[in-house]
Amino acid sequence: MIEITPSIRIHESELHFDFVRASGPGGQNVNKVATAVQLRYDVNTSKLPEEVKLRLIQHAGRRVTSEGVLLIESRRFRTQEQNRDEAIRRLVALIRWSAVRPKSRRKTRPTKTSMEARLKEKKRIGEVKKNRRDTNFD
Repeated sequence: MIEITPSIRIHESELHFDFVRASGPGGQNVNKVATAVQLRYDVNTSKLPEEVKLRLIQHAGRRVTSEGVLLIESRRFRTQEQNRDEAIRRLVALIRWSAVRPKSRRKTRPTKTSMEARLKEKKRIGEVKKNRRDTNFD
């Protein structure tokens, strides 16, 4: 089990890993060994709370396919194990971010002083523009 928050855990059987060849560090090994990792996590069939699923899909953006599968790629390291751990770490970070409920915005009204200051500034700017006009038609 991978613990995301105290109340949210995902089972490792929900994660699917594909190993592919990676560009980057590895020297000649890069052409022989599949060290890059593609982690696939089906958001729709997961046991996450519905509101977390919706925010996860929204936060992940283009990384979620039309079928609702989240795809995370990692090719930073030279070994499969390190890339696998990196992909899991990024998934956990994304789910943690999605688990945080955004604060609801409370409507506020501008203060009387701020409204008066705004109107005073508008009036001043209008006067500046008015004084720029050429009023001599002689």
